[in-house]
Amino acid sequence: MTFVLPQETPDARVGEITKLAVMAVGGQGGGVLTSWIETLARSQGFVCQATSVAGVAQRTGATIYYVEMAPISDRQPVFALAPSAGDVDVLIAAEMMEVGRAVMRGFVTPDRTTLIGSTHRALALSEKSAPGDGIADADEVRAVAELAAQKLILANMDKLAVDQGSVISASLFGALAGSGALPFKREAFESAIRAAGKGVEPSLRAFAVGFDVAKNGVAPVDAPAAGATPHIVGPSGLMQGWKTLVARADSLPEPVQNIAQLGLQKVVDFQDCKYGSLYLDNLNSVVARDTAEQGWLLSVTAAKYIANAMAYDDIIRVADLKSRGPRFDRIRTEMGAENDQLVQLTEFFHPRADEIVGMLPAKLGAKTEANPKHMARLDRWFSKGRRLRTDKLPAFLMLHVLGGMKWYRLRTRRHEVEMQHLEAWLSRSLAALEDDYDFCVELLKCRRLVKGYSDTHARGLSKFDVVMNTANLISGRKDAAEWVARLHEAALQDPEGTALEGAVKTVRSFV
Repeated sequence: MTFVLPQETPDARVGEITKLAVMAVGGQGGGVLTSWIETLARSQGFVCQATSVAGVAQRTGATIYYVEMAPISDRQPVFALAPSAGDVDVLIAAEMMEVGRAVMRGFVTPDRTTLIGSTHRALALSEKSAPGDGIADADEVRAVAELAAQKLILANMDKLAVDQGSVISASLFGALAGSGALPFKREAFESAIRAAGKGVEPSLRAFAVGFDVAKNGVAPVDAPAAGATPHIVGPSGLMQGWKTLVARADSLPEPVQNIAQLGLQKVVDFQDCKYGSLYLDNLNSVVARDTAEQGWLLSVTAAKYIANAMAYDDIIRVADLKSRGPRFDRIRTEMGAENDQLVQLTEFFHPRADEIVGMLPAKLGAKTEANPKHMARLDRWFSKGRRLRTDKLPAFLMLHVLGGMKWYRLRTRRHEVEMQHLEAWLSRSLAALEDDYDFCVELLKCRRLVKGYSDTHARGLSKFDVVMNTANLISGRKDAAEWVARLHEAALQDPEGTALEGAVKTVRSFV
């Protein structure tokens, strides 16, 4: 006997449900945007439900807000709690990589989805922790989004909002209104903002520019001219010294001049004009051994990495950067703080014994480093993390005073170590110049591995030593330059050094 279950005819009103997903990270107002959408829908005679699935802090995942709405009828609809792949009408992404995540998860489909996204970047944890350039390619995301979405609206929604004194949620709401994806008039969207009662006027201004972008597109932004330099001002005596340095940089071979100017700015900002003169001396020692036949590639590479080596991140540098006025202005802007609002700012410090010894006078620091008991004692005293409230005077003054100790920096143990390292690196990198030009260029590029502060600097320095020592094993081979390039690219792939370990084993297998 065969039983045939009756098939229920799907309710046609299921197709009337509009489904929206908002992907946003902390501070981008995803919750505010969702509440505006809820208010809008209910004011226009729709039933609506909104849910959220929280992401993980520090940009390892965004919060997904999900909204379903349908016209009021005699039957109460049962709404879903989360978006499903291939079943989203509108996807709003508050950052470019969230656009990519939405496409990867299948929320964006070419048969139905309107995709609204912001092109600005808030770097993910994986991008910031990568030893090399871990920043994802936004152009690739845009190309994929153009294929995946039925309608695509992309613009720097964050900048549009900030320029109007508001936050990104308002400009995204305006883009939603301008997209035509919802059957509501512009006035209804604006009424939802007014109903919230907070920051109404700035939000309406940001809404308006977002609406215009969705309707009319984005005007192209002129890129800054290549080689453009900032306008530098200062006391006449210092400016005369700076102009002398600039004239010296201008006398370098033309391909080297641009990068040398940038390196000079970095080094002088780090210390002073006298230090900048030392930078040019070091660079000139490389230029003197280079030739135009090679396009001055050795000198261009040296101009970049000598500057990086001379502008190392010590405690003085970190304190200087953290106590500068423009940084506080940038933080207030990013937080959307008004002039009459207080911002509490906490700085996290975790100095190791090495950083403390590095601040001692050179001879005393070297003596302390050589004594394990003294180093252990310093580690016990300072290894605990410090939290400094730099919105309060005592903590700010401490950083301000530390940041102003450039006059003392050149006497420290850290500076002595960095200069010894610089001299040894240049010497090793140029030793084989007469035999293998490309090999020497790649050895100079290895300085890219050394950067950052505290543990980050120690890990980078360890990888640098591994690559340079392995390079000694392949010096003289025809493919030496190629293998050094592979080694330092492997070193940049992961913080743990797994890829570098594998590359070193490969080299040892054939030498």
